[in-house]
Amino acid sequence: MATTPIPKKIMARQHEIYADYLREIDRHLADLVAGRATEMFEIRNFAGILCIHPTHLSNTIKLVTGHAPCHDFQLRILAVAQQLLRDTDQSIAAVAGTLTYDPANFTKFFKRFGGCTPKHYREQVRAEQREVAELLTI
Repeated sequence: MATTPIPKKIMARQHEIYADYLREIDRHLADLVAGRATEMFEIRNFAGILCIHPTHLSNTIKLVTGHAPCHDFQLRILAVAQQLLRDTDQSIAAVAGTLTYDPANFTKFFKRFGGCTPKHYREQVRAEQREVAELLTI
């Protein structure tokens, strides 16, 4: 059975939707960290911002990336969590609260996507920072 190729104009729009989605994720996470937002968005919230149906957003992202929309969202949440753990002295519970998680679920999320617990991650980063500082003083 022959397949019809997707026109370039449609592919360009799909990539535009994906780029807009990533931009909105970054904007929302920045709002959470700054305290301007108190609830974590869901895919339907992003679809509403982009003025498209949630199913269309999901299908478009799957077509462009091969992953579900939550994949990019979770990776970006992890990156923000790592930044907060690395660059602030906030407690792990406070970081979890900033990202609208309760501490137990945050630890599960972080371990699943980051490969270790938030406490272990912070300890690793601090140990690396101490080693660099020691090397610079030698």
